[in-house]
Amino acid sequence: MNIGDKIPEILGIDQNGKEIKRDDFKGKKIILYSYPKANTPGCTAEACSLQSHKEELQQAGYEIIGVSKDKPELQKKFADNYGLNFPLIADTDTTLLQQLGCWGEKVACGRKTIGILRTTYLVNEEGIIEKIFTPKEIKTKIHAEQILEYIGNK
Repeated sequence: MNIGDKIPEILGIDQNGKEIKRDDFKGKKIILYSYPKANTPGCTAEACSLQSHKEELQQAGYEIIGVSKDKPELQKKFADNYGLNFPLIADTDTTLLQQLGCWGEKVACGRKTIGILRTTYLVNEEGIIEKIFTPKEIKTKIHAEQILEYIGNK
């Protein structure tokens, strides 16, 4: 997906077994971020950054939704372990990840693999992507600050 595209209507099932849809957030902006694996250092740092700045992000009109290939049980454990109180979509078949374009080839330690490309989409009230943070741009420990800086400079 690119800037100007509308995100899919059905986003998936979250850590609590609830179906998450784009229309659940009608009139609100969304931070939709993909992360490779729950309970790993980088993904934990990114999720905790977003959680610790959740109030500021909500004051700016944004709701947070995470997505990874992890099973719902692992997403629930991740949310419980770190006090994450936003939806974590369990996209076990990678449907949403592929639709978003954040499932593909990546290089880690000189090895090519297929997997989740850490990406963040800022979505407006109509469900349209306004900004994409690419894997190279995202600094996991301060990702919420990166988003707040961007929306403060719009």
